[in-house]
Amino acid sequence: MLSLIQLLDDEKCFKVVRELRWPDGVDCPHCHAPHVVKQGRDDTQRFRQRYRCLNCQRKFDDLTGTVFAGHHQPLRQWVACLYLMGLNLSNRQIAHELGLNEDDAQDMTRSLRQGVVDASTTPTLAGTVEIDEVYLIAGHKGQSDLVKKTSSWTQTATEG
Repeated sequence: MLSLIQLLDDEKCFKVVRELRWPDGVDCPHCHAPHVVKQGRDDTQRFRQRYRCLNCQRKFDDLTGTVFAGHHQPLRQWVACLYLMGLNLSNRQIAHELGLNEDDAQDMTRSLRQGVVDASTTPTLAGTVEIDEVYLIAGHKGQSDLVKKTSSWTQTATEG
């Protein structure tokens, strides 16, 4: 049987990451200088390009500073996981489709979601903003008189 992960190509995955990450050419993730030279390929993932910044002399690769960095799963697994998350599959279904342990799938989806949150900016509200008021009683342990008092107040307010 053919699985989704077999349809993904490592070379294309890394090429897309480079194009999305550096549309105007590679720059250093540490000092953001554009003066970078290639330093060969990664030993374990042959399509993962290594670089050295001529400005700060630090080394980095295609995944440095991304949610994909520092994990043992290959990039194609992460891309497939993103795709399956977009289909609204559960972590259990993602683990089954990718042939992963459920804990690994959970860690991957958590990292990807956190990456989205980290990359997002906090929205600034402007103009007229409408909100609704919500009043909830979660319970008052050991204070049943207060619950009765609050309940009678709520009924009076809705009747009036």
